[in-house]
Amino acid sequence: MNKFFERRYVIAGVFITLIIILLARLFYIQIIDDRYLIYAQGNARRIKYLNPARGPILDRNGKILVQNQPFYDIVVTPKQVKPFDTVAFCKLLDIDKSEFDKRFTKAIKYSRTRPSVFEKQLSPEAYAAFQERLSEFPGFDSSTRYLRTYPDSVAAQFLGYIGEAQDKDIKKSGGYYHPGDLVGVTGVERSYENVLRGKRGVEYQMVDSRNRPKGRYAGGAYDTVQVAGERLTSSLDIRIQKLGEQLMKNKIGSIVAIEPSTGEILCYVSSPTYNPNLMVGHERGNNAAELYKDPFKPFFIRPIQAYYPPGSSFKPLSALIALQEGIITPQTTYNCPGYYWAGNHKVPCFHGEAHGTVNLSSAVALSCNGYFSMVFEKLMNFNGAKNTGSTFTNWRGNVTKFGMGSKLGLDMPSEGKGNVPTAAHYDKVYHQGHWRSSTIISLAIGQGELEATPLQMANIEAIIANHGFYYKPHLIKAIGEKEIIRPEYKVRNPVGIDSQYFEPLINGMQAVVDHGTAVVSKIPGIVMCGKTGTAQVHGEDNSVFVAFAPRDNPKIAIAVIVENAGEGAHWAAPIASFIVEKYLRDSISVRESGITTEQFINANKLPNPDSYGGKKKAIPVPKYCRAGIFQR
Repeated sequence: MNKFFERRYVIAGVFITLIIILLARLFYIQIIDDRYLIYAQGNARRIKYLNPARGPILDRNGKILVQNQPFYDIVVTPKQVKPFDTVAFCKLLDIDKSEFDKRFTKAIKYSRTRPSVFEKQLSPEAYAAFQERLSEFPGFDSSTRYLRTYPDSVAAQFLGYIGEAQDKDIKKSGGYYHPGDLVGVTGVERSYENVLRGKRGVEYQMVDSRNRPKGRYAGGAYDTVQVAGERLTSSLDIRIQKLGEQLMKNKIGSIVAIEPSTGEILCYVSSPTYNPNLMVGHERGNNAAELYKDPFKPFFIRPIQAYYPPGSSFKPLSALIALQEGIITPQTTYNCPGYYWAGNHKVPCFHGEAHGTVNLSSAVALSCNGYFSMVFEKLMNFNGAKNTGSTFTNWRGNVTKFGMGSKLGLDMPSEGKGNVPTAAHYDKVYHQGHWRSSTIISLAIGQGELEATPLQMANIEAIIANHGFYYKPHLIKAIGEKEIIRPEYKVRNPVGIDSQYFEPLINGMQAVVDHGTAVVSKIPGIVMCGKTGTAQVHGEDNSVFVAFAPRDNPKIAIAVIVENAGEGAHWAAPIASFIVEKYLRDSISVRESGITTEQFINANKLPNPDSYGGKKKAIPVPKYCRAGIFQR
């Protein structure tokens, strides 16, 4: 009996406690917290999203590359829509009733209770006319957004463009993005989207039964302010970016320039390019469709996506590896009769030129295929001809330390790896144990299956300029007021070659410009060290030139590729020299050779559109050319 009474008191106590909690909660909701009153008045509340301005993007000297221009959208919240004059509404927006129904159905499908874009990018005049009659259209509201504008119309592939958020973007954002919101699609706009987009604000407004504004809910206590996106300061120098795009007009290829001491990218030209302002406004879709039809693919980001045979720009790598491993010395010579026999493969020098006795420096200066073929065979046969596979794997490992065959980690999407073939690849093609150094001799002169992006080629020049190390290339210097660079961009990346071995190589590279194949590109008063390349592909050869300057305390390393333009000395080298001088002096002097920027700006080297493949791997070399190719 006593236990029964004890249980009764316990149960009564539980119920009394619950009643007290409920009463306290009701008191808090009704007297203290007015949020629920606001929610209860949802039929008189209008939610307005305040879209922030995207952050501007500047060049390294503070010059504006992209900024914002306000425009206006009409948004709709289907649940709040009441009968209204749709004829007058459609007339204001210049649409017909069927288009109205289509858009309204789409809005309902997205959400009956959340606003979505109904009409985009109204002109100021159309917006003003609509705003005057806004109260006549319950459920509709206006929203201010910002379009990108590009004062100098340059660096399109670097900046990228923005577009409407797709379903996957909305889902991935966890509810942040709504239909009609703009997001970065390519380039910096995409890779720094979270920084550039800012923070959306929310405004709660009271409206009467006729949808007329009656002030803020709760005096604006629950409103949030939009926060503009952060300003990005890029590493680009707009002076040489503009010049580079002019010089590459009516040409296919790329220019990449890097500051060796930091890894900052100074110039990032992809040609053909396009005016980024074409990817803004009502005609954006039509403009994009036309650009996609272009056989030369202006949306293709050649600095990081195009794969090219590096040609002669690659020759020094094997020599540096051989020096480090003690297989050759700077004084090791080769008597060049105009060719080199690798097994039964004859590797001719450019136009069969006989260079006579050459060492490392003079072989670089003369671009002697025979010398570098000889060095490559010494490397491959060091452990015996039967061990070519394992020796090649070791060589490949040393080559990849220079940043080839893998992504360099650029702060941009869609970077390519290039290609450094593996022993497994040759085992598959020729069968294990059935290939030798002579089989792959084309690698000695940067041909065959070897492929690099222009960014990788420029990075190799930065390594040579630094005597054996590099900083990972990057495009953004600062976010807002702070110079914020990712930690990995501050780390030295050594390539495993002692600094002493670079001097003989650099001596040869200086000779290339002073009195060698690139002498027409010599810059008065500036010592530029470079290497021409003429890499054979389908059609006319690719023109290649890599360089750095000045020799002492280098400020710029550069790679220029002009597809199907012929010898590197004739096209890529002069273009590179103009970029180098413009960066170092902010002017271009009269050259002894007589070359001028106007000659190259006005020149047209576009191939026949019908024969241009425009493939990622940049028109590969025919197999029959891989062993016997000559290039400079």
